Amino acid sequence: MLRLVQDDDVVDEAMEMPNESVEENLEPAPDGELRDGEVEEVDDATAATVATDVDLPLLEALLMGTHHPLTAGRLAELMDLPGTKLVRAAIRKLNEEYEQTGRSFRIEQIAGGYQILSLPKFGEALQRLHQKEIDAKLTKAALETLAIIAYKQPILRADIEAIRGVACGETIRSLMEKHLVKIAGRAEEPGRPILYGTTKRFLELFGLNSIKDLPQGESLVPPEK
Repeated sequence: MLRLVQDDDVVDEAMEMPNESVEENLEPAPDGELRDGEVEEVDDATAATVATDVDLPLLEALLMGTHHPLTAGRLAELMDLPGTKLVRAAIRKLNEEYEQTGRSFRIEQIAGGYQILSLPKFGEALQRLHQKEIDAKLTKAALETLAIIAYKQPILRADIEAIRGVACGETIRSLMEKHLVKIAGRAEEPGRPILYGTTKRFLELFGLNSIKDLPQGESLVPPEK
């Protein structure tokens, strides 16, 4: 089934351990793979190999059958391919076919892996479909706290509370239980207070490849009054 960015699937993974840095939201690229955000050129020979040797329906099935992004390396392993270059080329080919046939989705790079996502132009309709579910799972207080952590990480609880003007302990705990926030280390100051940051699950939920993809400046839309 197709997974929307807004879905909040149940995650069985354990809570992240202390002392993880915020940069660990994105796993290092394995040998032979591109770093997040890099674009790989596909030559004619690779394109021809994709056309004859890569099972495109299988690739689609794998991406549709997961709730979480799959890396190019994992896809190559599952498809018994010799490397990730063919996977990336196959994804490009599928996206070209989707565009030519007017499909409502594309394969996008999310949180260091690949996932099938709906096009942004359908976002408003899909938001209406899932709004009750979204509202029930993330309150206004949770969204405000999560936004502060996302933009200011790594950040102390005291600094979060100074920005919001209210105590945030229970809200932070709730976000950690949802695997959206984690302990990102400890500050180098008396008492070694805890620093908080966002998780890889946060990137998946909001359709981001890295925290650098957060909206900045003029791209931020003021809330409706």
